[in-house]
Amino acid sequence: MCGIAGIVSHQNVNQDLYDALTVLQHRGQDAAGIVTCENGRLHLRKDNGLTRDVFSTEQMMKLRGKMGIAHARYPTAGSSSSSEAQPFYVNSPFGITLAHNGNLTNTKQLKKALFIEDQRHLNTNSDSEVLLNIFAHELQQLGKLDLDKDDLFKAVEGVHRRCKGAYAVVIMIPNIGILAFRDPNGIRPIIFGERKSEQGSEFMIASESVALDSLGFKVTRDLDPGEAVFISESGDLHTQQCAEKTDHCPCIFEYVYFARPDSIIDNISVYKARLRMGDKLAEKILKEWPDHDIDVIIPIPDTSRTSALQMANTLGVKFREGFIKNRYIGRTFIMPGQQMRKKSVRQKLNAIDLEFEGKNVLLVDDSIVRGTTSEQIIKMARDAGAKNVYFASAAPAVRYPNVYGIDMPAVTELVAHNRNEEEIGVAIGADKMIYQDLVDLVDAVSKGNPEIKHFDTSCFDHDYITGDIDEAYLQHIEDLRNDSAQAEKIAETEIIDMHNSY
Repeated sequence: MCGIAGIVSHQNVNQDLYDALTVLQHRGQDAAGIVTCENGRLHLRKDNGLTRDVFSTEQMMKLRGKMGIAHARYPTAGSSSSSEAQPFYVNSPFGITLAHNGNLTNTKQLKKALFIEDQRHLNTNSDSEVLLNIFAHELQQLGKLDLDKDDLFKAVEGVHRRCKGAYAVVIMIPNIGILAFRDPNGIRPIIFGERKSEQGSEFMIASESVALDSLGFKVTRDLDPGEAVFISESGDLHTQQCAEKTDHCPCIFEYVYFARPDSIIDNISVYKARLRMGDKLAEKILKEWPDHDIDVIIPIPDTSRTSALQMANTLGVKFREGFIKNRYIGRTFIMPGQQMRKKSVRQKLNAIDLEFEGKNVLLVDDSIVRGTTSEQIIKMARDAGAKNVYFASAAPAVRYPNVYGIDMPAVTELVAHNRNEEEIGVAIGADKMIYQDLVDLVDAVSKGNPEIKHFDTSCFDHDYITGDIDEAYLQHIEDLRNDSAQAEKIAETEIIDMHNSY
């Protein structure tokens, strides 16, 4: 999961792109990068770390130009090497930079074809670099010196024919403009909008509407699955459908966890969707546990707060803030290594004992992945004096890997793997475990936009919508994502980065 942005303006875009990355920081905390274009020359700055740490004032001053793209990185295969920070660049043809959110599922085949047939060199293990080179090759095959919008859209058509998986992409070509496109299933979000200035219209593309809102851009609309939008350097906007076949299946986990609540994705309010998740979960409790003895509902900050509050309202139970969050600790979901995750939970949250002492507490989280965080938080609640600790998840049990850009762990590390609801409760130390039903989750989200008939729910039901995922691929993902493999990858990365620093 990553955050992307692109702007074509009548003034320098460096500050706007920086501000966009800070708004999209929740989508990726591993690395950040900005590339701008000034008179045909590219200026790039990228590195590991949060946006505020990657860019100094001096570096920002060098990012001159009236158009540019930006990226906040979340690694999907455990690598944290600075060489995989984006945007990526390839010099032929024309000099192309790319920022990508998502994950290709046929990377292995594409790498082989790029080397043998297209005779292109790859310098990293990133599927984003593969995607960049696929696009570059498709553009080069046209054999044209002067590009127009139809040439760019034709190259996107070639990308859609060759690439499988999830991708929301923004590309910049010097002296040409900025191009963005979305995979034919529309798995990952991408939206564009316009801002009026004295010099004329300015345009922005981003992962979430909140980035446009914060910079004063008025949302035009989301890109349709398979669609591309091109904004010329002079500020002309064009769109075109570039896929032969589309099937809109946005990732439902965006609404559960990743997106900011103040964003609207595919005309669905994330905030409203989470309210409905709370309603659905409360209705399940009233149906299956009508004589419940819940004294208080406490959210696990921050993404579960909206659902938890609505649950309390529907159940007629007190809602209280029982945990205070240290906002300077990164998401434990993203952190590699079990020991690091366990250590960070105590640094990240602190319990308010008065809200727990002698009470039957229902803790509410957006989802449960490994269960490490849940187990630690339940222990904190007991240490704070809770009489009974119940646990509710606004999402169903996560039982399968996500292959479309969310770095969920190996399937054997998922707490729900080969466990039923009661066994999961025992594993994390809860007195009772309540999960959202998948049909209720889909209903809670789809009510915001009835035109979307289905969602990517593969991590809950093993239904991989691109149709190219088999057991061999899942085993490959397993080998890449388990904690021991990630530990080896981190150690290797540290050695490489240390070597590069000399």
